[in-house]
Amino acid sequence: MKILTAAQTRALDQATIQEQGITSAQLMERAASAFVEWLSHQFDSNEAGEILLLCGPGNNGGDGLAAARLLHQAGYAVRVALLPAEKQSADWQHNRQQLPAAVPVAEMEAEKLPEIASGTLVVDALFGTGLSRPLEGLAAAVVRHLNKAQARVVAIDLPSGLFAEAPQPADSAVVRAQHTVSFGLPKLAFLLPQNADFVGAWHVEDIGLSKRFINETATPWHYTDAAAVAGALPPRPKFSHKGTFGHALLLAGSRGKMGAAVLAAGACLRGGVGLLTAHVPGCGYDIFQISQPEAMCLPDPQVAYLSKLPKLDAYQAVGIGPGLGQAEATYTVLRKLLKNAAKSTEKRPTPLPLVIDADALNLLGSHRALLKLLPENTILTPHPKEFERLTEPARDDYHRLELLRDFATAHRCLVVLKGAYTCLATPTGELHFNSTGNAGMATGGSGDVLTGVLLALRAHAQLPAFEAVRLSVYAHGRAGDLAAVHTGQAGLVAGDIVRHIGPALAEVQAQI
Repeated sequence: MKILTAAQTRALDQATIQEQGITSAQLMERAASAFVEWLSHQFDSNEAGEILLLCGPGNNGGDGLAAARLLHQAGYAVRVALLPAEKQSADWQHNRQQLPAAVPVAEMEAEKLPEIASGTLVVDALFGTGLSRPLEGLAAAVVRHLNKAQARVVAIDLPSGLFAEAPQPADSAVVRAQHTVSFGLPKLAFLLPQNADFVGAWHVEDIGLSKRFINETATPWHYTDAAAVAGALPPRPKFSHKGTFGHALLLAGSRGKMGAAVLAAGACLRGGVGLLTAHVPGCGYDIFQISQPEAMCLPDPQVAYLSKLPKLDAYQAVGIGPGLGQAEATYTVLRKLLKNAAKSTEKRPTPLPLVIDADALNLLGSHRALLKLLPENTILTPHPKEFERLTEPARDDYHRLELLRDFATAHRCLVVLKGAYTCLATPTGELHFNSTGNAGMATGGSGDVLTGVLLALRAHAQLPAFEAVRLSVYAHGRAGDLAAVHTGQAGLVAGDIVRHIGPALAEVQAQI
């Protein structure tokens, strides 16, 4: 699913109007109807009480006026407060004329802001995606007045005062909504942590926008949902064998951190790899052999950390990092891995696929000269702090996305920036935000599990690098969602995610 800019969204509306032979007022009616249908499923007329709709002078306000009419017709008690302006949009004027006289309407004044009792259901229809500068004057006063009230707030399209794809000044007036209902496609602003308190839970309603325009419009931003990965995992052939699905090597573990290696290995096995060999420090040999009997294990001569790099000829992908530690000898292992993986051999004419996580990322961050050695399409899986060590501190979430795109294109790699909407950056500059996962996955070991899934699917000969990574991120989050059904989010641990990777991948295959 694509994510468009505000300008592209306006062009999408116009393309829909022209293709379908409808008026802009009719498209607005669709949006208002979709919004009212959503709201009616959330709040019946008794639960909602009186609904206050705050309407600005543009098309967002027109949506609000149309919604007020439809809510009134559905039996809801509604009242409307209008933000005064010298000029209103044509569709605003149309819907103002259509509003029944039985609906109370008042024009807002600085000295007489609308009364908002505690618990009032307020619909924010002041400003949408057309906003280009921070709110000021009466508009800002209304927003701050609303935020001080203990109201239930639902925003139409975008919380007023929030920019769709850029940060606003820290002291800007922005509506703090519990729900935001948008149309057709999600907005970039919905996916960034700094906007969470404004957007609340967001929802996208289908209003029949032009599929042709969406398909033909270029954008760097994408949203990975179930439809995006449907059919991405090929079915397992009837006469396949363990060699069919690749042999992966995992370099992981150090004294006190063998759990990370165990979790990553378990996830790799559940991710469908044909064979897995783990190279672990001597202290982890017994632990690993007992906890993961399906995998082979190579003990390092050093007891507490990795000091040697095994030969790589037998492997289709290598993962390094979970529980690794940052010993000097381990840094040498990483450097050798990067150099050897990039070499062409008779059996492997292209670079050996790598997955780099955790302490291996920290070693890269403290020895940035190694970044020049990254083979093309290497996968890096940092959380924001680890990514900062690879680049620089970000001014805000939008700046972090700029740094992410620049890093992925400069180093020709795939970067998985972990978070609530984990973002995959590609060497071509695309950003793919993931739809699955939940807050219960904010627990130790969750990232190690992701590394294991990535390693399994990257060893899969039939999956190109991008498809393998996108599918891995989606399946990892979906496994967490399936696990949370049984454990609750607070009780979720990384091992629960491992146990649900198989069912998550089975769902993807079932969507073919």
